[in-house]
Amino acid sequence: MNILLVSTQDYIHHPIPSRHHYIFEELANRHEIHVAHFHVSRGEARETRLIIDEATQFPFKNPLLHYTLNTPYHFHVFNKIIRNEEIDIVVAAHVLAGTAVIHAAKKYDVPVIFDLKDWFPDSAAAYFKNRLIQNIVRKSVWKITRKNLAACDRITTVSPSLVEKLKGFGFSSDLITNGVDINIFQPMDGRKTRNELGIGDEVFVIGFCGSIERWYAIDEMIRALPVLIRYRPDTKMLVVGGSLFTDYQITLTRLAKDLGVSDQVIFTGTKPYNELPRYIAVMDACTIPLSPPQWSDIALPNKFFEYSACGKPIVMRPIPDVEQIGGPNLFVYRTQEEFITQIQNLMFSRPTFSINLEKYSWKEKSRQFEEIFKSFS
Repeated sequence: MNILLVSTQDYIHHPIPSRHHYIFEELANRHEIHVAHFHVSRGEARETRLIIDEATQFPFKNPLLHYTLNTPYHFHVFNKIIRNEEIDIVVAAHVLAGTAVIHAAKKYDVPVIFDLKDWFPDSAAAYFKNRLIQNIVRKSVWKITRKNLAACDRITTVSPSLVEKLKGFGFSSDLITNGVDINIFQPMDGRKTRNELGIGDEVFVIGFCGSIERWYAIDEMIRALPVLIRYRPDTKMLVVGGSLFTDYQITLTRLAKDLGVSDQVIFTGTKPYNELPRYIAVMDACTIPLSPPQWSDIALPNKFFEYSACGKPIVMRPIPDVEQIGGPNLFVYRTQEEFITQIQNLMFSRPTFSINLEKYSWKEKSRQFEEIFKSFS
């Protein structure tokens, strides 16, 4: 099949890969897959099996400016790709560019799958601090997203709760959860990486791995550090990742300094995907401090699968779909006091786990997408 993917991000330069990278790189072993390139990020280019089609006329770094001002060009370039490359199926997962590619696909009678990988109205609004702007963005994005969903032939999404949320708006969707590369994420010895980071073998490490953005309450974990250090002085926090479009990491660095715990908080910056397991191996307690309640109700984050595949305990805010999957490595907290208690309980046991995640492998997720593709042939 000839497939066109219109993802939610700069497929080549975005520092953090999404589900589309994992799934469609696997599918590219069996299909010819084109991907629209939105040159909005400035990261190092990653290797890919996909065919890159430039979809950027004005390479603004600001996402709102970039996608808004490039919209007219998107209508032109997607028509050209679908026509010239004889595209059989389109997978759309973008708000504004999604509208453009759906319009082009309908012109050439090409079926469209819309992959709703998170709740776009809230994720778009999260980049803004002003509540008025947040509300405007949320309403505008939902209006466009709803129109896109209605125009598609099929919808896929990432969590059971998001399937139910869509059902409440009158949309039927297929569940294809996020997953993990079980060939890369495995339990391993973290002593070598600890040595590289200047962390002793006996030091207790609270870890976070992912985007440093405000939808994760990393600041609350840093605020808990002084209490935890009084309980166990050799406690550190390891934060693996970087901020994308906000100053949240700068805020966290200042907070650590103000609290007098700068020496106990290590920021590594963004690391290549293949290196993440060795950093997770350093962590004695992995965390998912997902902040907005409306996100927790529909989330099923990659890091749950990655931490679990590495055999690590997970201390997390309530996430119903994660709790539904369950596992002996989940420790839920609702308040700052409960977070501190959960960490304290892990400090001297330092447990590890063996969890089989084969049914959540990216290979399995790509197979599930392929089954949907076949339904159109």
